[in-house]
Amino acid sequence: MKTNRMDKGLAWMLKYENVAWYENGAVKILDRRVYPIESKFVTCHHHTEVAQAIADMVTQSAGPYTAAGMGMALAAYESRTMNAKDQYAYLVQAARCIESARPTTRDRMHQVVEGCLAIAKDHLGISCDEVIFNHTVEAMNHRYERINEVAKYLIKKMPKEATVMTQCFGETIIGMMIRQAHDHGIDLKMVCPETRPFLQGARFTASCAKDMGVDVTVITDNMPAFYLSHEKVDLFTSAADVICMDGSIINKVGTLQIALCAKHFGIPYYCTGIPDINHKDAKGVEIEFRDPEETLSAHHIKHTLEGVKGYYPAFDITPPELVTEIITDQGAFKPEDLGKYKTDNSNFYNFAV
Repeated sequence: MKTNRMDKGLAWMLKYENVAWYENGAVKILDRRVYPIESKFVTCHHHTEVAQAIADMVTQSAGPYTAAGMGMALAAYESRTMNAKDQYAYLVQAARCIESARPTTRDRMHQVVEGCLAIAKDHLGISCDEVIFNHTVEAMNHRYERINEVAKYLIKKMPKEATVMTQCFGETIIGMMIRQAHDHGIDLKMVCPETRPFLQGARFTASCAKDMGVDVTVITDNMPAFYLSHEKVDLFTSAADVICMDGSIINKVGTLQIALCAKHFGIPYYCTGIPDINHKDAKGVEIEFRDPEETLSAHHIKHTLEGVKGYYPAFDITPPELVTEIITDQGAFKPEDLGKYKTDNSNFYNFAV
């Protein structure tokens, strides 16, 4: 396992141990449903509990990918006394359970658990959990390194005094963007729409920015158009849950409306991440519809009468004509040029968040 960790100098919630961590037959996951008001962890003693935690939004953005790997280590611990054949079959069953926790990101989760299965195949036995754990930490470090390369290209789009609007919580790219801006002398200011109903922009993006010394402003989700038309914003940026090869972007619901506003006001939209080569376009991406009751409350406080209906698509689709460029670890690509992206054949995920 690498000792040169890429989380050095990042915000508290981006430290590896504070995302998801396997140790002594349990996985602890930072409970992002209550952070930053409380800093507490959900402890899972079975891989099905890890899958449920992912489904219940205990962790989100890139957090589930780390939790999935740690959940596979836990599954190896659960099966440590089985013979090799039975243990591997158990791990395959656990992989199918974990990868299906949330439908829109199933392909990426599949890559995570398949990587764990591949490394486990030659290390079945009592110490298989440690092998999967080490693989997961190394994969996480690799992802942070890769997103750091993305950040290097993203900051090239910024003036020396830059105001950037974000959407939801891009996790690793938020930390790396801020760190790269600091390193290159960019006076960075951030504007974060709150991202209801879980308030990821207000609670996570803004917290990371504050932790890392950035001037940050939170606006409500119905303010982006006003803000873009009345205040100085140099660019809009988001990560993505899926980057289709035609340049369509699947990201937290609300991304589309900000992209439309940015286009109207002549502000560039830069999406960051790694293209998902298995998705030619958005037609094959299943949009997750969450419990509509979640839209009827904010931070566990219900604000509607009984009988009022909710509606909650977790993601929306931004068409390529609204995307200025997609910023990857290989540079910036126009949506129509994503086919020039060279596929990564490393042993780790073919995506990054």
